[in-house]
Amino acid sequence: MTERAESREIDLSVLWLGLRRRLAWILGTALLLALAAFLWSRSQPRVYEASASLIASNSQGQDSTLSTALVKAPPLPEGAVAQALQSTQVIGPLIQAIRKEEEISQSERERLSENLGRELREQRLQSVTLTSRLDLSGNGIYTVRARARTAAAAQRLANLASAALFSWDRDRALESVRRAQAGFQAQLAQVDQQLGASALPGVERQTLIARRANIQGNLTQVQLLEDSVAGVLSSLSAAVEPLRPVAPKPLRNAALAGLLGVLLATGIVALLTVLDRTIRSEDDLLTLDVPTLAVIPRLRQRDIIFSGIVRAARQAGLYEAIGFLRVNLMTTLAGKPHPVVMVTSTAPGEGKSSLTATLADGFASSGQRVLIIDADLRRGTQAAVWKKYDEGGRWHQLSGQGGVRTTREALADPHNVQVIQVEDNVDMLPAGPGVQDSLGVFNQADIAGALALWRQNYDIVLIDSAPLLALADGLVVGVHTDAVLMVTEYGRTNVQSVRSALRRAERAGLNILGFVINKSDAREGNSYGYSYSYAPKTSGVSA
Repeated sequence: MTERAESREIDLSVLWLGLRRRLAWILGTALLLALAAFLWSRSQPRVYEASASLIASNSQGQDSTLSTALVKAPPLPEGAVAQALQSTQVIGPLIQAIRKEEEISQSERERLSENLGRELREQRLQSVTLTSRLDLSGNGIYTVRARARTAAAAQRLANLASAALFSWDRDRALESVRRAQAGFQAQLAQVDQQLGASALPGVERQTLIARRANIQGNLTQVQLLEDSVAGVLSSLSAAVEPLRPVAPKPLRNAALAGLLGVLLATGIVALLTVLDRTIRSEDDLLTLDVPTLAVIPRLRQRDIIFSGIVRAARQAGLYEAIGFLRVNLMTTLAGKPHPVVMVTSTAPGEGKSSLTATLADGFASSGQRVLIIDADLRRGTQAAVWKKYDEGGRWHQLSGQGGVRTTREALADPHNVQVIQVEDNVDMLPAGPGVQDSLGVFNQADIAGALALWRQNYDIVLIDSAPLLALADGLVVGVHTDAVLMVTEYGRTNVQSVRSALRRAERAGLNILGFVINKSDAREGNSYGYSYSYAPKTSGVSA
């Protein structure tokens, strides 16, 4: 439970390191989004906005002098003007007026008419919008805003929309006048019908004539009032032609997209960092109570191809890091003559074979004699690691006379073994052809006796063993060594995998000396990966 809690704990310093490590990616994402938004905005057509204002007066009080000469529309309830703007009574006449407007280009007229018709059907006006500032009595100002692709079109559209609203409001007042006209005309028709009757007494006929004259006077008065009808709305200010477009705004959009990109990329990186349980620094291994002895930079693949691992390591200056590892190793093993160190990892491809070779070369450069034993019997790689560095290796006796030249055969007959000198002070016992039952070979061999015999002629013996989580071979070999060095790969080896490997090593009684973080200075890759399956012939190099 303690290990689980530790593995799930979020360290803010680790989160900050993850953000800093991927800072270029975050900024690149933000810059890319900002550039895309800028270019997209620049490609959009310009939009101009103009506005016209209407004043609303819902007061019903009228001057006594004008009371008989003025007909005013009934007060407007709240939201009535906004609702009217989205009705056919306003938009319909507005579309007709736009189609007749010669000051707007033909293409823009067609576009505006089509857009207004579609927006009316969708009940979502965008070409023309309305805002208001009203008091509790409904008195105040309405602002009609219109958008178009030219400044002149925006101005004309705002004025036409304002005029359409004004006409709609005036038509409300005309309704009462028209109803009165219709009533008086019906009465007049009825009187004329009665007067047309032939048998009417004189008095009754005179009464009808007088009534007809009265109705005719009232009708004439109502017709005169039609010109004095007033609505609640009246024009306050007409629209003027705008100087600059309101959209698009490339710089603003680019800034917003860049900010969004930073936030989005930061969130993704933070999530990846929290979920990323791979080893990237010594801090990732602190909770395991095993020291980190060195951090080794990655070699360039091109240098390895042309020069081989050992020579590429020399040319790349890895020996400062290798020297640091060698000093830490020998300090820890001080007092143990002819120490035997097993180099392993949690999984294939983490660089244990190349590290073993470069570490041996580091010891040799200081004048110490080194024996490398390739104990990875499934996929031995030391022969391939040293091949390009020294094609002309010389075989000589490790023990006895004549004898075998592979680790598998040497474990069966440790007293008659030959090794190949791969460079001055470095001898190597290759694994030989791959075998399927590698664990059986180790279980049947006298590993302790063989190591005791072979180590006498060397200052240090390095054993390149199979990964602990891939095979049990390393657990069998490791108990006969003085120490075990575990290689982890930067950005690839999982912390939980290291925990599992340590638990196996502890149960088997292995002395884990420390960790090495390998390939720390380059992007992740699988330059020397290999799978753990039986292979009759060795090919490729384990890194």
